[in-house]
Amino acid sequence: MEAIELSVLAPVHNEEENVVPLVDSICESLKDFGKPWELILVDDGSTDATLERARALLGRPGVKLRIIELQRNFGQASGLQAGIDAARGRLIATLDGDLQNDPRDIPAMIDILEMQDLDMVCGWRKERQDGLMLRLIPSWIANRLIRKVTGVHIHDYGCGLKLYRTSVVRQVRIMGGMHRFIPAWVASVTPTSRIGEMVVHHHARQFGQSKYGISRTSRVILDLFSVLFFMSFRQRPGHFFGTIGLVFGAISTLMFLYLFVVRFIIGEDIGTRPMLLVAVMLFLGAVQMITTGIVAEMLVRSNGGGDVYTVRAVYESNVGNS
Repeated sequence: MEAIELSVLAPVHNEEENVVPLVDSICESLKDFGKPWELILVDDGSTDATLERARALLGRPGVKLRIIELQRNFGQASGLQAGIDAARGRLIATLDGDLQNDPRDIPAMIDILEMQDLDMVCGWRKERQDGLMLRLIPSWIANRLIRKVTGVHIHDYGCGLKLYRTSVVRQVRIMGGMHRFIPAWVASVTPTSRIGEMVVHHHARQFGQSKYGISRTSRVILDLFSVLFFMSFRQRPGHFFGTIGLVFGAISTLMFLYLFVVRFIIGEDIGTRPMLLVAVMLFLGAVQMITTGIVAEMLVRSNGGGDVYTVRAVYESNVGNS
């Protein structure tokens, strides 16, 4: 059996009107690809007819389709992670399930990745077909913040159309709302010089309701603090907590030395001095921080990153392609 070259992954949630046109457009875009590929749809707890309409496509000629049904709605990040874990291709292309991304851009992204020897290619929706107040302005703010904080200078972090080497993207785990920061996560395991971008097509949403808006910008700001921490201390959280603990410990030690001199050399009473209470609190804080760091190190080593989703069922067609 010939190895699969490309896995195309699309998480879907309540996209009953989009799922069939989505599969049609992907198949049409890759009809001349020339190598084995597969399509993975992750149904993220849809409450409409999305799953039923997707399952009706199983057995369609020319597409090797797998449908992963999650037990409930875990969110886009978990949907992406479920698909990445299940992918069999050497490369993984992701796109949103709302028909706004154009799968015709995937072959060109593959060419850029191979010719420039990259590990990831991000789509850049240079001419976005979205509303100004609800989508464009919040996205502009979020992208500037993320670039500033992470140091990974990608124009469009929010574009769902991305291409990865499977061996690289599987070195990171995507959870919570962290799908917005995937280039930053990938930059923690590969040089930023191996992350590129390409201007891609973008279409206005035709069916369904957008799940994005101004409220997402505030979430991005909060998530940025987590990104900063994990990018710096993902493998060694003890360094973060331990450093704070050592600083607290050093300050408290200096205070205790000063109080020792005052009490036993100068001979003055220190029982009513506020510095004594501050020194004790800093010492206890140092012990707590160092202990927290040790516990965090143990957790990192004992839990290699468990699943952030639960699969209810997997449906698969036996039809191949080439």
